Amino acid sequence: MHAARQFERPRLLAVAAACVLVFAILAMPSRPQDANLAYVIRFPVELALVAGLLAVLPRNHRALFGLRGIFTALLGVALLVKCADLGLHASLNRPFNFAYDLPLLHAGWMLASGTSGTIAASLYLVAGVLALTAAIAAIWWATGVFARLSARRTVPTLAILLIFAGALVLTDRASTASSELLATHVSAARSAQAEIAALEVEARSDDVADGSLLQGLAGRDVFLVFVESYGRSTLENPLYEASTKAALTALETSAKGASLEVRSAYLTAPMVGGQSWLAHASVLSGLWIDSQGRYRAMLASSRKSLMALASDAGWQSVAVMPAITMAWPEGSYFGYDRILAKDDLGYRGLPFNWVTMPDQYTLSAFERLVLDEPGRKPVFAEIALISSHAPWTPIPHLVDWDAIGDGTIFNDQARAGDSPETVWRDHDRVRAQFGLSIDYSLRTIASFVERQGRPAPLIVVLGDHQPATFVSGDEENRDVPVHFIGDRATLESIEGWSFDEGAIPTAQAPVWRMDTFRKRFVEAFGTPVREEVDSDEPA
Repeated sequence: MHAARQFERPRLLAVAAACVLVFAILAMPSRPQDANLAYVIRFPVELALVAGLLAVLPRNHRALFGLRGIFTALLGVALLVKCADLGLHASLNRPFNFAYDLPLLHAGWMLASGTSGTIAASLYLVAGVLALTAAIAAIWWATGVFARLSARRTVPTLAILLIFAGALVLTDRASTASSELLATHVSAARSAQAEIAALEVEARSDDVADGSLLQGLAGRDVFLVFVESYGRSTLENPLYEASTKAALTALETSAKGASLEVRSAYLTAPMVGGQSWLAHASVLSGLWIDSQGRYRAMLASSRKSLMALASDAGWQSVAVMPAITMAWPEGSYFGYDRILAKDDLGYRGLPFNWVTMPDQYTLSAFERLVLDEPGRKPVFAEIALISSHAPWTPIPHLVDWDAIGDGTIFNDQARAGDSPETVWRDHDRVRAQFGLSIDYSLRTIASFVERQGRPAPLIVVLGDHQPATFVSGDEENRDVPVHFIGDRATLESIEGWSFDEGAIPTAQAPVWRMDTFRKRFVEAFGTPVREEVDSDEPA
């Protein structure tokens, strides 16, 4: 009898371990905000279903092996989906969509390798693959434990079925969250195809006509300057409000010193935390591009971007993209006459971790390579400033513009500060570094504005999206500031927009979706404005 009990004990421990493993997978949340005891202690109905079905089948039943394979695959997929959702909820505040988000795996690899180095990123990748493999092997083992219950384990089998029945009665604590999650993902993937088809129809019905466009800006340069992660939270979160408003005050002062004025408001971005290209695409195409699927549909459409319209109207359309480090075939859609990617900008200094070059160098290279070109046409430029991109260390600082050269002057700055691994151990430190990066980017723009001559360009400065929610402190808001900087005559064209005067938009400032920008911009500057008259009078 004693020997028999010794035989029973490890089998019961195995059953308990198998139940705990499957429970952990099924109870695992798919959003960071659900990682709490109230969510986790719900009874997953799927656990009783898996264990019960495997236990009631005879051990030699031919269907048993196949059923174990099915349950292992489903539980493995549930684990993978939850991990993917956790990652995207933490960074982009939305779930993963397997219909169009797979390219984000490459983007994540590029960020990880740029932040932590290729070796460390490779180790993370290997560790992740090994962990997933081990998890699937453990799930297969657990299904085998449940299957062996059928031999002479009537009591445990009945106990599992009774727990299942009890869970159904106590519906307030029962959960089918994992099954619902998988069903939701299948539905979302199907819906994505319908959304893509709808965008293709929308792209064909363009309400912006070709022809004599943007004549209100004839002869002037136009710069669309996107500032990475510059969201409304930088003006409203107490962690960043003071420094951001001080930097914007400096921007307004620089504009006044150059006899320019500023008008400000907000745009609503289609996403948060990342995928900046979706914001750029929404602004330039006039379409709401909130997913990679819709982005691909836009690229395949005949819709002309704002850059292509400007090129048709006589401007040299230029893209300044310091974060583009590989081939970029998507650029052909936007109609750029010239693309200056990372290798085209001539930076010879050290990178700032993921950030390939500081914003001041980007603007300096733009001046040298484009604006200083003899006999050039007016320039319509889209410029991406990336110093405020994660990991937000080290933070650059301004140097003498005339001393920038090939960028090696920034080497000491690039070596300064703590490593990303050190900074990211403390979320408060991450937030502090983020605030410093926004301050740097805005003050760099302020310094750039001071350097503008006549005829004064129209400079549009806007954020691309809010930072990740743990940085912004706001899970819902997707607004970003937008600032129009130009001479008074040019800004008269947008008086009807009711933008706030100055560089700091108020809480009551207008808010537009990004996809409305293209049409409003073309309509506002569609007719010539009066010539600016030089005067000694103060602006």
